[in-house]
Amino acid sequence: MPSNVQGGKTFGLLKEQQREKLEEINKEYLEDQKYRDEDDLAEKLEGFKNKYAEFDLNDQGEIDLMGLKRMMEKLGVPKTHLELKKMIVEVTGGGSSNTIDYRDFVKMMLGKRSAVLKLVLIFEDKASGSPCKPAGPPPKRDIASLP
Repeated sequence: MPSNVQGGKTFGLLKEQQREKLEEINKEYLEDQKYRDEDDLAEKLEGFKNKYAEFDLNDQGEIDLMGLKRMMEKLGVPKTHLELKKMIVEVTGGGSSNTIDYRDFVKMMLGKRSAVLKLVLIFEDKASGSPCKPAGPPPKRDIASLP
């Protein structure tokens, strides 16, 4: 693997290799009996793969604190470092590393527990699906209409 990862082609190759690794993990989930009843599993896994790859900044197959910070900022819900660390512990179950690997990410997204990160991502998907914010400047309000 090239050590200079600054070129666009090299970066593209790295991202492609990364997506292939994530795809192999997705296949494990598709073949797993536990997730057989999950609706639209293949489409969900594809979405998880793309979302995960977007924020794996160090290309090590894991989202670190800065990747999670960037994800939250991009989704419009910036968090403090302490909140981010709590989110990582919530997703990973409190391992020694401060990173979220792809398996933890998929388990969280498919699991029944409502982790903060899962709620934010689900909300973001719903929000991006239908424009709920009106375009243009906000309407004028008078003092009486304020809560």
